Amino acid sequence: MKYTKDQILAMSKKMCENTLMETLNIEFTEVGDDFIIAKMPVTPRVHQPDGVLHGGASVALAESVGSAGAYFFLNAENIVVRGIEIAANHVKSVRKGFVYAHASILHKGRTTQLWQIKITNEEGDLVSLVKLTTISLPKTQ
Repeated sequence: MKYTKDQILAMSKKMCENTLMETLNIEFTEVGDDFIIAKMPVTPRVHQPDGVLHGGASVALAESVGSAGAYFFLNAENIVVRGIEIAANHVKSVRKGFVYAHASILHKGRTTQLWQIKITNEEGDLVSLVKLTTISLPKTQ
């Protein structure tokens, strides 16, 4: 890891400014050698009409965390990371509190990366299981 854990958390906070991640109140909380974790509050802002967490908000959380992990773990300041495929299974509803996204890298290629993101509630129950494929492209600017 090129950056320290504290640097990654600080950079992640800055990266969220004026983005969907800020709108959803996503906060990066922990980083390890091969994982990154963020949390998101479950409030009416991220509910579907019947008052439970919207699957789209869960997917946005998962892609945000996996993409951030790809950027930091590839130690590549000269790349941009894009999600190219995402698949999610939503298995439990959440009405309030926080959900936590734990992104672990399964394949760390130079061009493509495969991530598993487990989204859990405050009790540690699985809410969604997400598979994300990212691609690293050279910056053109």
